[in-house]
Amino acid sequence: MNAVAGDGVRPDLAALVVPLGRALMAAEQPVLAEHGLTMWGYAVLSHLDERPLRTQTALAEAIHADKTRIIAVLDDLESRGLLNRRPDPQDRRARLLSLTPEGRRLRDAVRAAVQNGEERLLGRLPVADREAFLRSLITLYEISQGRPAR
Repeated sequence: MNAVAGDGVRPDLAALVVPLGRALMAAEQPVLAEHGLTMWGYAVLSHLDERPLRTQTALAEAIHADKTRIIAVLDDLESRGLLNRRPDPQDRRARLLSLTPEGRRLRDAVRAAVQNGEERLLGRLPVADREAFLRSLITLYEISQGRPAR
């Protein structure tokens, strides 16, 4: 597909990105299933890497999840020894979250498998295009999250 149609009009970004996102998520499903994770579980483990200690509410906001629905995900991950929840000493109503070594190991294994699959797709691009695509995608993501572009 050309970036610009024959009439000189390019497709909307959502028309390009949404089907790609769906295909990438579908490709991740077998990896997640193999490791006994849901997409939300992987999102939690991945986000705790960025911020090792978070309240449940802040985590739900950061991964765009409903805070009441994420509790079951946290319960599952905690029961499997993948994360710890403990009361915040400054606010006993809040829970602080941290990954366990097993949670970190699982997150890293899943991330490596997911990114290995992504590399097969990215490998079809010339190196210069691939690097520009990834830089641009990261920049657009940061802007969409209200962060300054790098």
